[in-house]
Amino acid sequence: MAVADHRAATFTVAGTVAGNRLDAAGGASRTDHTVLWLGLLSVLYNGILAFINHNIVPLSMTHVAASEGLIMTSAIIYILHKGIYETDLPAFLFLLFTLIVTIYVSVLNRMLFIDHFRNVLIIFCFTGLGGWSNEKTMKLAFRWASLVVMIFLIFEIVSVPFYVSIVHPSDYFANTRGLLPLSYNTTGLFQNALGFPERFSFGIIDHRSSSIFLEQVSLANFCGVIAVYLISMWEKLGRWDRLLMIGTAVLILVTNDTRTMLIFCFACIVGYFVFPKIPKNFNLALMPLIVAAGFLVYVLKPNATGDNFTGRINLTMKKIMELDPLAVLGLSVDRVAEFADSGYVYLIYAATIFGVIALWLFVCLFPAGRTAAQRRCAHSLSLFIFLNMMIGGTAVFSMKIAGLLWFVVGYMRFHDSPRIRQGHPADVLS
Repeated sequence: MAVADHRAATFTVAGTVAGNRLDAAGGASRTDHTVLWLGLLSVLYNGILAFINHNIVPLSMTHVAASEGLIMTSAIIYILHKGIYETDLPAFLFLLFTLIVTIYVSVLNRMLFIDHFRNVLIIFCFTGLGGWSNEKTMKLAFRWASLVVMIFLIFEIVSVPFYVSIVHPSDYFANTRGLLPLSYNTTGLFQNALGFPERFSFGIIDHRSSSIFLEQVSLANFCGVIAVYLISMWEKLGRWDRLLMIGTAVLILVTNDTRTMLIFCFACIVGYFVFPKIPKNFNLALMPLIVAAGFLVYVLKPNATGDNFTGRINLTMKKIMELDPLAVLGLSVDRVAEFADSGYVYLIYAATIFGVIALWLFVCLFPAGRTAAQRRCAHSLSLFIFLNMMIGGTAVFSMKIAGLLWFVVGYMRFHDSPRIRQGHPADVLS
């Protein structure tokens, strides 16, 4: 009788385990629509607002801020509903530390300054969403985002007037950012997207493409996000997803005239084979190495100026060496707008040197590095951010770029190592 009971119990446990596996397998085929839409909106919300602004009712900066706030609030509610696990603590503590720095900077400068907190909140929200996403949901988010970007890019290439009739970037930035169009800009495009003779160009179109992002810098950086996604997920992507992503990236590169992302994409191609052989903690040396390389460029070509690689690097290095000592401690936040084109200097002024160190550690240590795919993701993320901060400004922190970027980082961290609470795995799909 005891033997029979034991066998019955064994079959019951086995059946339960098998049932749980079948449920998980069934769940893995389901789409988490909340996560999907929040991921898509992070990329598309400016385009949607621009359409409304031009075709329905004029908007203002308040509407842009409210839209971002609604997306992040929805993400936070979703994450809190799922629960904060021990494995989520690095992102949570990073956010908490940034809040403390924000309060410190605001009190010392007698002004509310939340720019950097917003940047880190975006990271927190989308690493969380990515961590709770299943593979199908993440693939759908990138597939639909890339498809929309490609469609609007083709519209812009084929007919600028038609593209402008849909989103009219110039009017949108005038109403929501106060950036009035220059007198010579009669195209309806964002004025910074207009080309000039000295600018690096493939000559496909007569301006730098913008697509659904409405401005050229975000589109260029989205190409970098695609590259990070591709080398992280390449082995799990189907033929059509690969073709869509590669096609979108190539079309961006040949029309946007972005030198940085062209270099980054080639680095990712090489990195696909090299990154798995490099320990993840090597990333800790990457930012110092990039800054040291920037200093070397400055020493060799101290007079280099202009909108080119050396000119951009020199601009950043000059601003670093001219740093106000008080800025390192967060006492000159009123000057932060002067450094929007120099990522490292902006961060120091906005978040103090301690905020810079915290970001450096989080970018380098938060991504997983157990598998080859995870190391590809970790190394490409660090290269993308730290290189961008040397030759660009704050674009990598905007939701349009940071949303899906940190989405894939969160997914890669948790997809093969589910959160555990009281001995049970968390439900990724409910």
